[in-house]
Amino acid sequence: MTINEAMRTYRLPNPTTPEDLECRWSKVLNFGDKVLLAGYFYNGQNKPCYFGAVYEYLDDEEKHDCEIAIGLYAASEVEFEDDGHAIAWAMQQ
Repeated sequence: MTINEAMRTYRLPNPTTPEDLECRWSKVLNFGDKVLLAGYFYNGQNKPCYFGAVYEYLDDEEKHDCEIAIGLYAASEVEFEDDGHAIAWAMQQ
């Protein structure tokens, strides 16, 4: 999925900050030099509804500051059964 498609489909902000993501979604993790997100997107009854997204830091400043700008790097093209599988996908990116 392209960055623009992910922004439109899942309503993902780009650019943003880790703090903003944490206010909007409950599953946001710092993972090395990336910020991972597992989000919920309703697809209909009995269909997988979780997606994964990966953000990267845009500045070379000190990492893990909640107000540093991050940009969307990747978003899953498929939905997952639960948030754990979405995070596992994001960790592999």
